[in-house]
Amino acid sequence: MEDVATRPLTPLRKFVVIFLLLIFVPIGASAARYYWSGDRRGDWQTADRTSAGLLPAASGHPAALIRVYAARTVRWRSIFAIHTWIVVKEQGAASYDRYDYTAWGEPIRSNGFAADARWFGATPETIVAVEGEEASRLIPKIRHVIENYKFRALGDYRAWPGPNSNTFVQVVLDAVPELKAVLPPTAIGKDYPYEGDWYGLTPSHTGVYTSLGGYLGLTIGWVEGFEINFFGAVLGFDIRRPALKFPGFGRLGMAAGL
Repeated sequence: MEDVATRPLTPLRKFVVIFLLLIFVPIGASAARYYWSGDRRGDWQTADRTSAGLLPAASGHPAALIRVYAARTVRWRSIFAIHTWIVVKEQGAASYDRYDYTAWGEPIRSNGFAADARWFGATPETIVAVEGEEASRLIPKIRHVIENYKFRALGDYRAWPGPNSNTFVQVVLDAVPELKAVLPPTAIGKDYPYEGDWYGLTPSHTGVYTSLGGYLGLTIGWVEGFEINFFGAVLGFDIRRPALKFPGFGRLGMAAGL
């Protein structure tokens, strides 16, 4: 009798094995990096939340400005995920407005931290950077989405599959396709179906997506690239700005665009 262990893998089984390896090997490597190097940010209550120096003083920078920042989450969750937030400033304004969606207090937190603060010790990465007339034109759209965001009550926040901080930012990006912005694959929650739709056009209208409650999904678009969402772990690639997308690691290649 033929030994099952030595039986050749069918093409389907090969695909499944390769797919699972591409999902779990990057996560395992990210976990090993975390545990071997240790979390040097210390206790989350005392971790650094000061400005990372990414923005000029608002009073000396009259131009309107939009930023979306991302930074690794706290403690073991940093193996998998990032936290994202939005910063805006109108023309001539003397201060920045920062918006986070958090698991504590009122979900939509306004100016709870410095606009470009380290996220509990993690230095932010810039995902979107727009200034001048274009920023002035887009800021009212952003504020409208924030003011009308429907998951704003206590208890609405869910770390997985959403709605969480990345769902909040993704909804803003969806409403402002002119930004042509794509959150990193480590932005768990970005694929949560805010409107409840199982399928539709991508935010940029350059492709299509399908989503099963944020747990499973597929996205194909010129701006968004190719992404498979497997229980929050996103695997894919980008042709427009060449890069590979891995869970745990994030985007490897060109930046998604600023």
